[in-house]
Amino acid sequence: MDPIREGMTGSMVEDVQDRLASLDYEIDEAERSASEFGSSTANAVARFRIEHGLSISAEVDLPCWSVLVDECYQMGDRTLYLRLPNFHGNDVRCLQNALNVLGFSCGEADGYYGPHTEGAVKLFQENVGMLADGIAFADTFDAIERLRHVWAGKPAQGPHPMSGMSFARAALVLDEVAVALTAEDPISRNVAGRIWNIARAMSDDTGLRLVDSTADALPTDRAVIVLAVTPRPTVSSVANVTMADDGDLALRLRTALESSRTKPPVVRIELPADPNFDGSFTINDAQMLAVSLVDTLCAALS
Repeated sequence: MDPIREGMTGSMVEDVQDRLASLDYEIDEAERSASEFGSSTANAVARFRIEHGLSISAEVDLPCWSVLVDECYQMGDRTLYLRLPNFHGNDVRCLQNALNVLGFSCGEADGYYGPHTEGAVKLFQENVGMLADGIAFADTFDAIERLRHVWAGKPAQGPHPMSGMSFARAALVLDEVAVALTAEDPISRNVAGRIWNIARAMSDDTGLRLVDSTADALPTDRAVIVLAVTPRPTVSSVANVTMADDGDLALRLRTALESSRTKPPVVRIELPADPNFDGSFTINDAQMLAVSLVDTLCAALS
């Protein structure tokens, strides 16, 4: 493209001015009304170029135009998926920021929809009970938007692990919230029983109780937690949180609870155990999982 420079007028100048104004660069109103590339437009272009690592100039050449277009994308403006060359722009960076804060690490929010971002999108989709295909489409953006009160304005250099809670604070959380806990298989029922024992040891007035199935949940329950060792079925609307040793399980559990449209919210936690039990899953394994899950549950509900 030919550079757009000072002294020019017309629709191309108007487009540049509109994009710069949407990014909060100040341009004289008289210049905008006349679609004239005047001194204030030139100053805005020069500032934009400097702030985005471009060569010093007051012209909109092809590199400047490409970056300007990228910066004007808002999250949800287009469908994002893994491709070569990668999608890149402000919408990707906003998506990465939100996912990082919610506990689904994309790595550095660099604005490029690469394999790490696709992996984080898949994990988020599974976490909130959607088809985990890694394609950020309208339904994915809607789910993230419903969680804006969780991630908006938060630092996003993620992941953001949540530290363990003190015994006293965890006991207080369990006293104040009602949680129904159930399990799908023998290993998970073992862990669930140990979680209940820990909760009772922490407080006689614990709000956590064991139930046979999700049908036994009460309308007053803050959450219904289902433990399982098998992967979630491909077609399922149940929110699923995979337990992994990455320090952000509490954040992902909170995201699943916040995004649930059922009342009370039902979240399935997939335990890191082989469903084809061969004797290698020990009592110590079950106890360690139970301790970790009590801490995670209290942190997510606090």
